Amino acid sequence: MLKNFFQPKLLETLRGYRGEDFRADLFAGVTVGIVALPLAMALGISSGVTAAAGLYTAIVAGFLISALGGSRVQVGGPTAAFLPIVGGIVALHGPRNLLIATIMAGVILVAMGWARLGVMIKYIPFPVTAGFTSGIAFYIFSTQVKDFLGMGDLKTPADFVGKVSALASHLDRVHWPTVVLGVASLLAVYFWPESWKRRVPASIVIVIVASTAVAALGLQTPTIGEIPRSLPMPRWPDLSGVEWGSLIRPAFTIALLAAIESLLCAVVADGMIDDRHDSNQELLAQGVANVASALFGGVPATGAIARTGTNVRSGARSPIAGMIHAVTLLVIVLVAAPMAKYVPLACLAAILISVALNMGEWHHFLRLGRWPRSDALVFIIVFFLTVLVDLTVAVEVGLVLAAVLFIRRVSETTQIISADERAQELGPEDHLAGKSVPEGVVVFHLFGAFLFGAVDKLEGTLSRYQTTPQVLILGMKRVMAIDATGLNAIEELRVKLTSKGRHLLLSGPHTQPLLALQQHGLIERIGEANTCENLDAALKRAAELIAAAQPAAPPTA
Repeated sequence: MLKNFFQPKLLETLRGYRGEDFRADLFAGVTVGIVALPLAMALGISSGVTAAAGLYTAIVAGFLISALGGSRVQVGGPTAAFLPIVGGIVALHGPRNLLIATIMAGVILVAMGWARLGVMIKYIPFPVTAGFTSGIAFYIFSTQVKDFLGMGDLKTPADFVGKVSALASHLDRVHWPTVVLGVASLLAVYFWPESWKRRVPASIVIVIVASTAVAALGLQTPTIGEIPRSLPMPRWPDLSGVEWGSLIRPAFTIALLAAIESLLCAVVADGMIDDRHDSNQELLAQGVANVASALFGGVPATGAIARTGTNVRSGARSPIAGMIHAVTLLVIVLVAAPMAKYVPLACLAAILISVALNMGEWHHFLRLGRWPRSDALVFIIVFFLTVLVDLTVAVEVGLVLAAVLFIRRVSETTQIISADERAQELGPEDHLAGKSVPEGVVVFHLFGAFLFGAVDKLEGTLSRYQTTPQVLILGMKRVMAIDATGLNAIEELRVKLTSKGRHLLLSGPHTQPLLALQQHGLIERIGEANTCENLDAALKRAAELIAAAQPAAPPTA
């Protein structure tokens, strides 16, 4: 069983692995490691912890995601998507509880992989993912304004409104030399020649140039500070006095976000290299990586689309490239950590602002008028909840709202028609033309899914009849699915008819509806004889029931 469950892509790609493959992976891994360096530091600081924590995450989690994952070229590490939830945890509960929530999220991800829930992530509606992605991007932008403007140690609240209010009331603290540095960095990111991007990433050049300027010219601008010249030993966080209840929802949000981001990234990678990832193995790797990241003092991690794209474009052929990216970062930490004290925060803020601008699904705002109204509503609600409340609430409300609207749409497609009306919608075997229908028999056909939103349609249709039919036949041949509310409606109809000495027959139930009827005990209560294979059999059974109800003829003299 373990063999079937634990199947990292690394084991598959190592079969027939050659020297030329390693050379390609080496170049790609080193390139991605250089690209990841400024991002890891920026994300660590923006998470409310340290640049070192971001680097530890990229090293530890990045190595494990590649080594254990189900994708051939996906690169993992800290990502901007986590900033709203991580920043909120640090602000409300402190860095220690962030480590604990990350471990909890890792355990949840391992459980999801073990239960093979990878495919379920694909069913999260697009308006929900687009809404919180744009909301996250907008939130990230707001978190970088302070450092971009050089406001130094100004304390700002975690919530968006409080943050904007604090920034607006302290505009006198704007440091204009820092603003110039930030604007120059942002312009360099956007106007970096396309032909250079493959070999010389803009972000690393900007960091080197800006840091050199700070060191050589003595520019007075906030920097990231010291980074330890080593990797810490793993250790469990102190669990005394932990308020577990307050961490459950954030942990589930981290796990869900990690799953969504990693599997979306894996799908993108599949399209770039014409491969197929193992979503369940990917969830397992994400879980292990997040637990390990927390033990080393890191932050949550998942698949990173930008770094994965760089990995593929640089010629990566196997997960070894992602592992080399982590080793590259480790070497940089061991060799160049003392230089970190010269890296200006404004430079990293410019890099994250560019990430936010590229990350947001801004074009969808212009297309909302073309969307179904319910989808547009979900998108807008999730976006504003992500920005104004928090990501946990946004995801929960978005999923519930999307589910309710989906049920409503499905229910709107459900039809209940009489077999003697609209015969053109019925096959010759289902309408009454040419069939002998005993007096007192009424036939209705159900179409679509008979769920809780469609039950009132059945009740409304039956209420049109002044008298209760002697036998009511429900045609279920075209019912795709039925839920507990639909089953209960049929049960109530059976009880109502039985109390009046009438009969309910079912015609043609199959697959899921038939199984649900059996498990609910309805087939037994309605009667096997009253559950018929088709309409002809149901009409024959109805004739038998009506004949049996007729009073016996008096004996002849």
